[in-house]
Amino acid sequence: MSKSAELADLIRAKAGVEPPALGLILGSGLGHLAEEVEGVAVPYSDLPGFPHAGVSGHNPKLVIGTLEGVRVAVFGGRVHYYEHGNPAEMRLPLEILRELGCEQLLLTNAAGSLREDIAPGGLMMLSDHINFSGNNPLIGEPSDARFVPLTEAHDPQIRAGLAAAAKAEGIDLPEGVYCWFSGPCFETPAEIRAARIFGADALGMSTVPEVILARFLGLRVAAVSVITNMGAGMADEQISHEQTKAIAPMGAAKLERVLRRYLQQL
Repeated sequence: MSKSAELADLIRAKAGVEPPALGLILGSGLGHLAEEVEGVAVPYSDLPGFPHAGVSGHNPKLVIGTLEGVRVAVFGGRVHYYEHGNPAEMRLPLEILRELGCEQLLLTNAAGSLREDIAPGGLMMLSDHINFSGNNPLIGEPSDARFVPLTEAHDPQIRAGLAAAAKAEGIDLPEGVYCWFSGPCFETPAEIRAARIFGADALGMSTVPEVILARFLGLRVAAVSVITNMGAGMADEQISHEQTKAIAPMGAAKLERVLRRYLQQL
């Protein structure tokens, strides 16, 4: 039996066998949303071999339960590439999600904006992404499944549902291209200018490896960024992780409303 199957059985023994309709991975400063789920919380430390999120502002546990009457699996935090130098660190959690019978995944992250019309405290739904880092979580995968098409990596149907939910809530949810930098240091003003030339609208240190892994595993996926700052050189502010954690709750409140409405529509 594979590691993911073993851990999925362990989770079912604690939380029940009903498959979640939606998996949700929470980014920096967004971990409190896991507390809104009515269900069973399983600390990552109780799952042998599970990657432990080591970034402050994350809530390292998996919560299986209901939100707006829909069965969900919520990861209160993620492991980042910059923690271990392995872009495939989140493969096991996503394999577990698939083993649990989930088919739909929503990723969230804290990101810096490259557009003047998307300010800190706002949201941006990903229409596409740029893998600026050059790393890929499928390097070393031996099967031909590694050749994953990414033309519509960000699922159009899920995005349409999220857009409708945002409109119903009166919340702006512009779409844009997310650019992945490896981190952990923040970008230079020159890198910000380069990313804007490449067509990026926001950037951050996560999400892209998970999108690639999700599509590899056959999961439908979409992602939403909570904007916590403007890119380096675009505003008179000192970018920091403390700022990310301070601003993220502003966008998280909007994201929670969009998410709840989206679940009501499922």
